[in-house]
Amino acid sequence: MTQTRDPSTPAGAHRALPQSYGPRLVAVGGGKGGVGKTLVAANLAAALAQAGRRVVAVDTDLEGANLHTVLGVAAPRASLADYVAKREPDLRKLLVDTPIPGLRLIAGTHGHLGVPQPRSFRRVALLGELRKLPADFVLVDLGAGTHPSVMDYFLVGDDGILVLTPEPTSVENAYSFLRAAFYRRLRLAMTSESARKLVHQAMDQGNERGIRTPLDLLREVRAIAPEEGLRFTAAIQSFRPRIVVNSVRSAEDVRLGFAVRSVCRKYFGIAADYVGYVNHDDAVTQAIRQRRPVVVTHPHADAAVYLTRIARKLLQSGGPGRATRAPRATAQAGVAARRPTA
Repeated sequence: MTQTRDPSTPAGAHRALPQSYGPRLVAVGGGKGGVGKTLVAANLAAALAQAGRRVVAVDTDLEGANLHTVLGVAAPRASLADYVAKREPDLRKLLVDTPIPGLRLIAGTHGHLGVPQPRSFRRVALLGELRKLPADFVLVDLGAGTHPSVMDYFLVGDDGILVLTPEPTSVENAYSFLRAAFYRRLRLAMTSESARKLVHQAMDQGNERGIRTPLDLLREVRAIAPEEGLRFTAAIQSFRPRIVVNSVRSAEDVRLGFAVRSVCRKYFGIAADYVGYVNHDDAVTQAIRQRRPVVVTHPHADAAVYLTRIARKLLQSGGPGRATRAPRATAQAGVAARRPTA
């Protein structure tokens, strides 16, 4: 899938993106709808709040907002849509309490279906405002697909979590998501228009220049501007998506996360983290019907235990750009623990 080009993103707009400060920004996305990204975002937010952190959950899916429902909040009249439409410039006025102590919400309800996402400079402003929220963590629930707004939220966060399920369609879309995020990150890192055009050409898998892999692209970039090759390499090294496999039923499903991580390293040259999986669990369905996170309604259910474990890894890890980071071996050991039987 070729990433949608955003004509509203002018040359050099990436240099205005906010740096890491304020609350830790954790973006939760997925290559397609229905993989459980809202479930993961809501439960991680709840688990972090239960651990004593100040947490804000933000629903940026203005076309299909339902984070408020999973958190047990009636659809607020004021939401992120008011910020996008410039009716409310202060995000703090959009915060609403949830039934979970320490967790507040900015909903995505009542969006303008004709203008579902903010344009480039408005996204930059939004990301800057998220960094000013009175919180330790801001969990951002992304819309599905590879729209430039989704990519920007995923890339600028301190952590980008990709949720997928053990289904061929989900895996295919997850790779499309990672590919789109990878190339958008590279394009934003380039400073010359010629290098940006090369990256844009590479996004078309059938391009006439014969660029089929990131190594092909790096070779082409170095040929026109060696200094851009250095930025290219730095962009790859700093891109470290985190993988969560949802609705796991077997040991083979568990291994999917390791397979995706391996493909990321082999094809893209990026070091993805497999931070955990979530078992298929009837307690999740019951929790959704109760309009509560499963970590609240069924804290001892397998799904709740695994989600809490992933939240604990976020607490232990400083994330990209932060002061500390959990050793990779520790993260892998946590994933391997309590594997379901095939």
